[in-house]
Amino acid sequence: MASQKPPIIVKKVKKVHGGHHGGSWKVAYADFVTAMMAFFLLLWLLAMVSPEKKVALSSFFQDYSIFADPAASTPTAPAPGINLEMESKPSPVDRSTGDKGPPGGATSEEDLVKKLKNVVDHKLKTIKDQIIIDTVEGGVSIQIVDNEGGIMFLSGQPEPTAKAKEIIAIVAESIRDITNKISVEGHTDGAPLKLGNLTNWELSTSRASAARRELEANAIPPSRIARVVGYADQELYIKHDPLDPRNRRISIILISPKK
Repeated sequence: MASQKPPIIVKKVKKVHGGHHGGSWKVAYADFVTAMMAFFLLLWLLAMVSPEKKVALSSFFQDYSIFADPAASTPTAPAPGINLEMESKPSPVDRSTGDKGPPGGATSEEDLVKKLKNVVDHKLKTIKDQIIIDTVEGGVSIQIVDNEGGIMFLSGQPEPTAKAKEIIAIVAESIRDITNKISVEGHTDGAPLKLGNLTNWELSTSRASAARRELEANAIPPSRIARVVGYADQELYIKHDPLDPRNRRISIILISPKK
């Protein structure tokens, strides 16, 4: 009997893509996207809270204890005078002083500008065009500018005239009751100056120092003077005309307190 070949068996295997774990990566990805959304939402909420309220909230969690009196530890009962509600945007006046006014006797920039302009209108009415008061980056600027017929410094001289001393005395009286630090700056016009070793750099610095002495002579404590600096003709007030007499000026900067 002739030998028979074994039958050939063909087995078809149907592959199913995915199987039991085919969709697990989708769940993980969804969890990741959800976590990122929550993270960015948290960052957005933190950006809406003023720095003072962040400090209050941080202090609460640092001192919180589950063993303490619940009535004293609940975040819904903040310390008196502290409001933990979020703000949409702090007002420009509060950018360096907070909602309850500036600390330590400092005055807000807006109130300070109003006060100084009122003083100028009442006491320096005849030369108010030579007193320029405005807010600048980091504080409030009081500029005492030279003018035709209203000389604050004689040509090449570091000492202020009698009229300049009178103006500085009135300014000192107006800012005496606040605690903002003071920066005194001297400026010259663009006319070149060469008197021996004296240039516009030395002249502007000497005039700033002379203005500082006048402030201190009018009861401004030396501890309030943060800096005295001369800029020569590098920061012109009338930029298109370097020889304009208004470029010769003294700037008294009331520095806003930092947060």
